[in-house]
Amino acid sequence: MTPETVLSTGQHALELTIVLILVLLIPALAVGLLISMFQAATQINEMTLSFIPKLIATLLVVLLAGPWMLALLTDYTRRLMENVPFLIG
Repeated sequence: MTPETVLSTGQHALELTIVLILVLLIPALAVGLLISMFQAATQINEMTLSFIPKLIATLLVVLLAGPWMLALLTDYTRRLMENVPFLIG
């Protein structure tokens, strides 16, 4: 296994991880920003107010994008397992 194949495999794994994390974090960030703007406008200083909306948004994203995320992970794992003989020697 050459250093190039190790780096390439690691790079693809990190890219997939970043895509999957961003799918979950961007909606939670948007909901948190909207709740923060609402809190600033109404001067409500409750720290736990944004927790439930962010949790609901994250759960909705998992329900809607979950099959797509699982397909990405399954495809990556299948390609990795198919390439094991080429990666070893």
